[in-house]
Amino acid sequence: MKKIMIINGPNLNLLGTREPTIYGHQTMENYLVELRRAIPEVEIGYYQSNIEGQLIDELQRVGFSCDGIVINAGAYTHTSIALLDCIRSLKAPVVEVHISNVHQREEFRHRSMISAGCLGVICGFGMDSYRLAVEALLRREE
Repeated sequence: MKKIMIINGPNLNLLGTREPTIYGHQTMENYLVELRRAIPEVEIGYYQSNIEGQLIDELQRVGFSCDGIVINAGAYTHTSIALLDCIRSLKAPVVEVHISNVHQREEFRHRSMISAGCLGVICGFGMDSYRLAVEALLRREE
């Protein structure tokens, strides 16, 4: 069974209540139930932290043993060279996701520091961005 890890950064623990006009009303926990049901042939793990160093620790922990990583680094997307360096050092391919279309938002959100280390970027499809990323990782393996 393929193993894919979803890693979420700061403030994404508030999905469902945080700015619902941007991020929707669904919690990550509820979405994970749907996602795992939709793709039962994949073991989907999940981790979230508001702390940059803990995100790096988790990436390093899983990045040499899983088949792929889906990361929504939240605001660290736009600031973290440390996350970029970590992603570049991993064996597992990484797909960057964003729930909102960051290019329709504030200008500072238009630049990602981590994209250069990622296989691809998916943004603007709501929570479905995670499913699209998992599917992209699976198709890469075919």
